Amino acid sequence: MEVQRKSNISYQEFMEEHHNPGIPLIFTDATKVWKANGLLTPDWFRENYPDKQSDVTDKLTGKPYTMTEVMDMVENSSVEKPAPYPLTFNISHEIPEMLDLLQPLSLNYAKPNWLEDKTFKRGNWGGIIELFIGGPGGKFPYVHKDYYHLSAWINQLYGEKRFTVFPRGQEEFLYATEKNQWRSEVNIFEPDYDKHPKFKHATPVSFTVGPGETLYIPFGVWHSAYSLTPTISVAFDQLNAKNFPGFMEDVWYFKNQESSKPKALAAYAYALAAGLGCRIKNSLAASK
Repeated sequence: MEVQRKSNISYQEFMEEHHNPGIPLIFTDATKVWKANGLLTPDWFRENYPDKQSDVTDKLTGKPYTMTEVMDMVENSSVEKPAPYPLTFNISHEIPEMLDLLQPLSLNYAKPNWLEDKTFKRGNWGGIIELFIGGPGGKFPYVHKDYYHLSAWINQLYGEKRFTVFPRGQEEFLYATEKNQWRSEVNIFEPDYDKHPKFKHATPVSFTVGPGETLYIPFGVWHSAYSLTPTISVAFDQLNAKNFPGFMEDVWYFKNQESSKPKALAAYAYALAAGLGCRIKNSLAASK
């Protein structure tokens, strides 16, 4: 699997060559439609949101890191002593003022996105807009697929990250367990081949994503990330008719684990109705 870089491509080309067949892509210029493009730096966040609290807490004090603390940590991060990764902020809840800088959220490519429909916004389906911040040496602690079979859009707005992706169907080589079907047991940065011998047959593809570039990761594609420099990115997920069947499987699986069977049935029925409603809306829009 090769991950291509493309610029100035049409929506139709993206759908035919990447969305529909499920092939990752690096857009080199998609974020040019955002006011945030070229604006976000550590100093900008220190100046505008110094006291905003991260979703990540200090292990010693139990207190959330502030934005200023986060930026200081990542700029002092090193391979030998990396800052915690990822340091995240839920933009929709914690920094809603930023949303105006991220319009259109779809970048004119991530559409339709049913997670933007009010019916799905009422449910806790993992479809949040997140600010990811990291420093040199920071790496995602495991290889994973996004929850609920969602497709991921990772917009690198500052610094460089090295991503590693694996094609679909490599669960056996990545030692995904039945309990955590979305997560690999293998530390891909320091693999233990005695413990995970089949990982030798996996086919990782690594590449760097830099400022202003957007990585599209279709649902079901395993991935992880490593910060090469201080990095700031905005990530969101996408749901539509393409990944809705897998989404529904995950709704049943996760809700069954989290709550009672009646509540899981209620969540499943709600998600099914919301999806059917979005499908009808899309059909009506296409017929106009």
